[in-house]
Amino acid sequence: MTPHQNWSGARRTTFALLTALGTLAGASIAGAGQAAAADTWTTVAAGVTYRQYDVPATAGVTHAHVLNVDLTNSHVRVGLLYPGKVASRAAVSALANGQNAVGGINGDFFNISETQHPGVSPTYSSVGPAVADGKVLKSAVPNGQRFGPKMPPGTDTRAVVGVGTDGRARLDTLSLTGTVTRSTQRLALGGLNQYALPVGSVGAFTSDWGTASRRRATCGTDAKRADPCSSETYEVTVKDDRVVSVSTTPGSGAIAADTTVLVGREAGAESLEQFKLGDTVTVRQGLASGSGTAFGFAVGGSPVLAGGRPLAGLNQTATTVRTAVGIGDGGRRVFLLALDGGSAYRKGMTVAELAAALQSLGATEGFSLDGGGSSTLVARPSGSTRVTVRNHPSDGTERLVSNGVGVFSQ
Repeated sequence: MTPHQNWSGARRTTFALLTALGTLAGASIAGAGQAAAADTWTTVAAGVTYRQYDVPATAGVTHAHVLNVDLTNSHVRVGLLYPGKVASRAAVSALANGQNAVGGINGDFFNISETQHPGVSPTYSSVGPAVADGKVLKSAVPNGQRFGPKMPPGTDTRAVVGVGTDGRARLDTLSLTGTVTRSTQRLALGGLNQYALPVGSVGAFTSDWGTASRRRATCGTDAKRADPCSSETYEVTVKDDRVVSVSTTPGSGAIAADTTVLVGREAGAESLEQFKLGDTVTVRQGLASGSGTAFGFAVGGSPVLAGGRPLAGLNQTATTVRTAVGIGDGGRRVFLLALDGGSAYRKGMTVAELAAALQSLGATEGFSLDGGGSSTLVARPSGSTRVTVRNHPSDGTERLVSNGVGVFSQ
């Protein structure tokens, strides 16, 4: 278990910006969870309301769409939206309707292109850890392999926002724990269902990965995503704890539920070369949280607000359409926010302004997700059993994404 990430060096955004955000039409910076006057929100489902409003920002007025989720309501929960496999993607509306969610937003940054590695296909796998219904799906890629803007100082790709088994939302870190054991040989596991493995490591791929090629996992380095693919690779397939095949090149295709594929690069490849057909091999993996919390749901991204204060080093110049999660009322309330990508608003806001916007809703913790063309918020209209897209995605249509945050109501 790793120590809890220290974000105590955060500083406040300028008072002027907070004041401007606090004077939005109908907005109030009253107590946590008191995001706005009650009559400015419309009901989506029991414990879930929706609101849209203009937000003054450095680049001009932008427009926010927000779902306000009351986790004290026993009929409501927040969970991961995903296509059923880690290395896959779908539209947020399709994910929400497929999982019977009443609303949701897009999730983590993901491996969307591979122009720097000719001949290698993108996996569309997300950057950070992911947990769905208490099941660990994947761990985080090395920091240098991350897609997306630079993270605040003191944070890394292990950062998550999620809901613990205690029903409280929180920010945390999730670190991979795991081993590969063969006879008296024991190797530390360096990755789980992730598009990039640390240099010199061994990673595990399970049925949750999907059919995408595992070759991408051996490309780039811990410091730079665009570095060349490794020339030293080895793959071992383990079925029912027995080695059933080996290969010098990572493969692709579906992985059976009783099977784990081990991929090694550099020193990790040399270790796997010692594995022989028929050998008994045991693979163990999991995620340990920095706080010791057990998560029912978690998704990766970038923290921007902690303990009621914006983190130090948030970008104050680059503006774009953004998506974020805010947490208020001691983890009992969640705000899902996506900016509008319509032509009148698509300049968006800075990350520092995003943190302040979450504060104006009553959030004390905030977490930035993938933005730009990915930013999407969906919710069910009154009386409907299917969601509709409430903002205008800046691509003109919904982008296919690797995962999202869904709201479910019984």
